[in-house]
Order: sequence, then C-alpha cells, then structure tokens
Amino acid sequence: MYLAEVMSTSIGVLPFVNNSPDKEQDYFADGITEEIINALSSVEGLKVTSRTSSFFFKDKQASVGEVAEKLGVEVLVEGSIRLAKDQVRITAQLIEVKDDFHFWSQTWDRGLENIFAVQDEISLAIAEKVREQFGHFEIEDHLVKPQTESLDAYAYSLRAKQLFNQWNPVSVKEAIALYEKALALDPQHDESMVGLADAYGFLGVTEYMDGKKAWDLVRKYTENALKINEKNVGAYYQLANLAFFAECDFREAYRYTEQAIKLKPDYPEAQQFMTFLYLLEGSMDKASEHLGRALMIDPLSEETLFYKAYFEYRAGNYPVALSQVNYLLERNSFNIPAYVMKWYILLITGRFEEVRESIESAPAEISLPTDQKAIVCLSYLMSGDSVKGEKIFEELKLEAESPTAFQAHCYVYMGFAVRQMADEAFAWLEKAVALKSSVLMLGFSDPLVDPIKSDPRYAAFVQRLYNRKEETQRSESDRALIETEEAEVLSDRLERFMEEEEPYLNPALSLRSLAEQINTHPNKLSWLLNDRFGQNFNSFVNNYRLERFKSLATDTKNSHISILGLAYESGFNSKSVFNTYFKKETGLTPKAFLQNAK
Repeated sequence: MYLAEVMSTSIGVLPFVNNSPDKEQDYFADGITEEIINALSSVEGLKVTSRTSSFFFKDKQASVGEVAEKLGVEVLVEGSIRLAKDQVRITAQLIEVKDDFHFWSQTWDRGLENIFAVQDEISLAIAEKVREQFGHFEIEDHLVKPQTESLDAYAYSLRAKQLFNQWNPVSVKEAIALYEKALALDPQHDESMVGLADAYGFLGVTEYMDGKKAWDLVRKYTENALKINEKNVGAYYQLANLAFFAECDFREAYRYTEQAIKLKPDYPEAQQFMTFLYLLEGSMDKASEHLGRALMIDPLSEETLFYKAYFEYRAGNYPVALSQVNYLLERNSFNIPAYVMKWYILLITGRFEEVRESIESAPAEISLPTDQKAIVCLSYLMSGDSVKGEKIFEELKLEAESPTAFQAHCYVYMGFAVRQMADEAFAWLEKAVALKSSVLMLGFSDPLVDPIKSDPRYAAFVQRLYNRKEETQRSESDRALIETEEAEVLSDRLERFMEEEEPYLNPALSLRSLAEQINTHPNKLSWLLNDRFGQNFNSFVNNYRLERFKSLATDTKNSHISILGLAYESGFNSKSVFNTYFKKETGLTPKAFLQNAK
C-alpha cells in the first residue's frame, strides 16, 4: 500500500479525437489535450490524470467504466478537434463515471489565432462544471497563458513534443530539430527551451550523445527558460536531473525537485523523482507518500510503474518487484531500466545462472556493455566462482580508471561490497566521490551492498552523499475564504435572492453567473455552498427546481402538460439530468411520484 493524501475530485482528460480532414494534424489534437490537462492540474483540489496515463487509451476501444477504473477517476472529459485552414472547432463533454452520466457538453468555433484564449475558455468551463457538480475548489480567473505570438512556433513545438514522447533516439533527434525551428521563430518560447533540455538530457543519460556536451546544453536551455519564466516547473525538474546526473549533488537535486513540487504538486515527473531520491537515502515512508501521489496522477505510465517496482525492490519484496518488472517488459521489451532491475533482483535472490541466461537472451537493441559485463561478474563473485569473477572484475577495474566511466566506478564498489571487502570498498568510494561519479549515488545504498552496511564508515558516507535539508511543510488549503459575519450576510442574501428572483428557472444558470447576480466572487459562493449549505452548486440549484416541479405537477391546472414539459418549466435543461436528479433525491421516478401524489 502506497501512501498519498486524499484528493477531493478526480478527473481524466482522454485524448481529443482528430476530426480534421488532414489526419497528420494528430499532433495538434494531442497538443490541445495536453494543454487542457496542464491547465486543469494547476487547480488545487482537482486530481487530474497526467498525459501519459490518459494517452494510454489513445486509439483504443474501452468502456467508460474500464477507463475510469484504470485511471482511478470520477469524471472523464471526452472531446474532438477539427482544424480546417485557419479555423478550429473543439467539442468537449463531461461524464460522471458512477452513473455513466453525460452532464455537460459544449462546442467552440474559433479562429486559430485565438487558440490560447479558447484553451483557457475550455479549461475554465470544465473546471467550473466539475465544481458545480462535485463541490468546492478555488479557480483562478485564467488557467492558460499565451505561450507565444507565433502560431508556427507553437505548431513546431507541439510536433516536437509528440515525437519526443516516443522515447527513442531517432525521434528525439527529430524533435530537437523542430524545437530549434520553433525558437528560430520565437527566441522567447520557454516551453521549446525546456523541450530541448529534456531531449538533450535523454540523449545524455542513454549515452547516445557525449555526456558532458549533452548536460552543458541542458544547463544552457534550462537557465534561458527560467530567465523568461521563473515559474516553469519543467525547468526545475531539468535542474534536478542536472544536479544529480551531471554534478553528483544529491542536496541540489532534492532542492530543485522540491521546488517543482511546490510549483505544481501534480507534476508526475517530480513526484517520481522525489520517490527515487527518498528510496536512495532509505526514507521508505517518504518514498511511499510520493509514489502514492505519482500513482494517483499517472497510474499507467511506464515510469511510474518502474518506480513502483523499484520501491518493492528497495523494500526487499523481491517476488513482487520481479512480477512488476516482468509486466513492464511485456509492455515494452526494450525497457532498459526494467532489464537492469530484473538482473539485480535475480542476483540478490541467488538466481545466478538465470541472470546470465537473461543477459544473453536480451534483445540486441539492449546494448549495455558495462552493465551486462558487471552483472555477469557479480553473479560469479556471489556464487563463489572466483576464477571467472576475478577475471572480469580486473577488466572492470581497468575500465574504471577513466574519470568518466561512471558505470564501472559503481560496479567496482559493488564487487568489493558483495565479497564483504569493506576496506577496499570504502577506499574506492573515496576516489569515486572525488570524481563526482553520479551513478555511484544509485548503487551506493543498493540492497546488493548490504554486506558492508553495518560498517560505521557506511553511515558516514550516507551523510556525505545524501545529506540534504528537510523539506518545508506546506500549509493546508482548507482555510475559510470569508469570515463568519460575512458568511452569514452572504447566506441570507443568497436565500432571499433564490426565493424572490427565482434564478434557478434559467436553465443556463451557472455558479459564476449566480455569483455575479448576488455580487460576490465565484470562489466565495462555491465555498459558502459547501461549508454553510453542505451542497455543491448543482444539487443546491436543482433542489429549488425539484420543489418547483413538485408544485407544478401536483397542481391540477397543469394536468395537460407533460412531465418533461413541467421539468423544463422548472428550470431543468435536459430529460436525463431531470430524471437522474429526481430519482436520486426522492428514490422514485417522476411518474411513480405523481401516481403516489394522486
């Protein structure tokens, strides 16, 4: 069981369908979907499933119930986009999963030059309707800010992001070229700068590019992005990766990850990375908390599921970890981190011949010469075959003489540790730490080195490698928006207005429009309805409509009007909304209610 704070309302935004004549415009539909996800995830009190998990269902046939169960959400957003020349039509609808109830839909026809404004309008409308249906949370006046004045730059960045999300070096290099085109058109587009930083970081970590050159470019583009937008959460995540993998600085990696989470608690990559950092230092409860949050917002992504398996491995639950790793490899047979973790699990559970067979049978595309050689070496050393093990170990030590052979540095340390050669292990650590060998921080506290963890020198190195400042506590957001006296005045004003002016008879009444009519802010009205009346907006208003319907329906003067006609006269705007709410509140269908009344 992974710990995570309880969140009030959960929503999943499914990939908007591309209905454009040009099917190559998929990148545009994907980009709009992602922007809406990002906008909604900035609303505190909404749990919004991340892009990776939502896009798991792209082009797949699945029922509403199945999707909702896998994403763990109460509400689904479905939509479509049709782009033709310089015009765009966007439709969106909201589905309450519990009853498979489509409780809202809307269509927008706009010029393409207003794309950021319509994204903001759609995101605000979705947030407003979810709040009206499920309860209070605060909404800013705007959720989407224009990224750029160049639509072509924006289009290039969307296409680049789609390519990058394929997670292979060929597509990532194509994405880099498109990001560069976007910046040529708009040198101030910070999202393209962060995209480039992410791409070069990928090439650096996977060793498809010289490490120093890659990380220098990550730093350049990240720092430039922060000069333009100091609140770019992706930039802080890039700084965290830079601190860890390029500078071997655990404290700075932690600090930047913490900043990313403060800016956007539902940023899955930051929650995953914080899980990773806590696992390295052995803080399992903290790791569980952040992993729980990551699983809530990104339950289907390979990255989150990898960290879930890694948590089990670090916790010593090896059969569970192996099962989860095998699942990842079934989904993606080229998942390099999953292969390495599988080999570690086989090593620590004494399945030495099996680990060597797994390495030999791995796809040719899984080219990890140092890891594969070192793990075979460890399998011999741990099984007592010192002749074969020592021969390979000497090769590793020779390779580790290079100051940048970080993988070899780590495995030499492990080789000493598994044989309980503590003096040699800690002497080697001194050299590796001086070289800022970042991979060392991954392997230093691995379960494979348990044989030397009781040595006092190990605890001293824990402080040196993983020393950090405690995270600051975030303040709770359940404060009252208005004082008691103001709340009483506003409650009285609201009730009088509902009785005297009957605004509920307008089927288009919204929380925002009602707030304007009683001269208060929508956030205050939302809080008041939940705190003082114990209702969300829809139940509050529909209760008035329901009472009006009962009054009209039991009046013999209206016997010639149909049930649906009376519902519309009472302010309901659809048959399904009326029937659903009526049955929920009375336990009867409208027809049964009238028969009982007669």
